[in-house]
Formats: sequence, structure tokens, C-alpha cells
Amino acid sequence: MELTKEDLKILNSKIGLKHLLADKIINLEKALKDARYELALREVQAELVKMQLWLIAQGKKMMVLFHGGDSSEKSGLIRKILSHNNPRHYRVEVNLPHESAEFDQDWYFKQFVAKLPQPGEMVFWDRSWYNRALIEPVHGLCSKEEYDLFMGQVNDFERMLVESDIQLIKFYFTISKKEQDRRIKEVKSSPLSKWKMTPYDEKSKELWDKYQDYKNVMFEKTNTAIAPWIEIQKDHKEEEMIEAAKHILNLIPYQ
Repeated sequence: MELTKEDLKILNSKIGLKHLLADKIINLEKALKDARYELALREVQAELVKMQLWLIAQGKKMMVLFHGGDSSEKSGLIRKILSHNNPRHYRVEVNLPHESAEFDQDWYFKQFVAKLPQPGEMVFWDRSWYNRALIEPVHGLCSKEEYDLFMGQVNDFERMLVESDIQLIKFYFTISKKEQDRRIKEVKSSPLSKWKMTPYDEKSKELWDKYQDYKNVMFEKTNTAIAPWIEIQKDHKEEEMIEAAKHILNLIPYQ
């Protein structure tokens, strides 16, 4: 393996030496890759701290939606992105698939209105109202009438949020079928993470095509100028996280 001057500088740094000596057998390529990722991660996390301080000072409101197919590791990405931010000024909300009649008589968006960001606050959604456009119809958890009503209202709902001075960012993480299978096998075989498996993950392979169909319709009808989707197509979690963080930083005009 040929090393450039930049490669040598990275490997001779504290971070580079840490990764170089992490294993008994030295793997230059892996050590360099891991060191580069950690350096890039530190850089974006430092910028995310600056961005949050600006949001707080300006009293701005930000809401970020994370969606993707099963095993797209949305919760892990959110934790990594926020790992150095001030927890007093952000919230992580989780929207589980609709399996009860608790909200059947209410306007669907009512539960989300109650959790909108306050001035100076960031709210990150691990799945959001778009469950009604994706996982619920795929798994038969909502009726066609409920689905159609949602699709007819969602763009107006988001327009009202943006016009109310909420910075709305919508991410969709697309991984390949092969990578999805690999991640599911990895989770199932690990005694530390197999609790993450859900009945939806178990059915993900047989419902792959159906999920893609609903995703395509969602993109076609809800990818608006005022609230566009940002699709990230990476099979490596590290690359997904860095790209998502950079998109957030580029969209917020922080000083």
C-alpha cells in the first residue's frame, strides 16, 4: 500500500496511532480509513455544536425527520449526530407504527403538533408522520381511506410548519437489499442488539418491493419545493451519518 504525505500525517497523529494499534495485527488500510472517519466526524460534530449555539441565540426552531427501510439504523444515526450537542436544547421523538385505536377519532397530525420545537430547540424524529405513508400501509396498519386522507393533507401540514418559521428537514436513508439482509443477520446474531428486531424487520425481505412502491409514491407526491426529501444512498453507516450532518449544516445559515 502506497502512502501519501497526508496519509502518513494522519497515521502519525494521536487518532491515527490509536487506530493503527487497535488490533494485534496492523492493518494500514483499515487504520487509515477509521482515522479519516473519526477526523471527519469530529469536524462535523464541532460544526453541529456551533450551529446549535446559533439556533439557541437566534431562537430558531428546527425539526428533522429520519425515515428509511427496515434496518436503516435511524436511531443510531440520530444518536451519533447529536452526541456532542446540548441535550437541554434538543429532543428525540419516536413515532411507533400505529397499532391501536387510541388516536383513531383524532386528527392524525394532532399528536405531532403537540411536540413541535420551541424557540431555540431542535426536534429529531425517529420515524414521523410518514409512517402513515410507508410502514402502516405496507403492513396493513391503516385503511386505504386513512392513507388517502393523509396523502391529501400532509403537504398543507408541512407548508404551515415552514410558514410558521420551523426549519423542516426530511431525510430518507436508502440501503441496498443485500446490505439490509446483512444488517438484519448481524442484529439477530448479536446478544447485545438482537432486542432491536421487530416483526416488521422479520418481514422486510418479503415486503421489499411493496415498500419500494409506497416509497416511490411518497417521493412523487410529497417531495415539494417548500419541504423536499433528501435521499441518502449509502451502505456504510459512517458515510450515512457524515452526509446527513453535512446536509443539516448546509441548510442552516448559522454563523
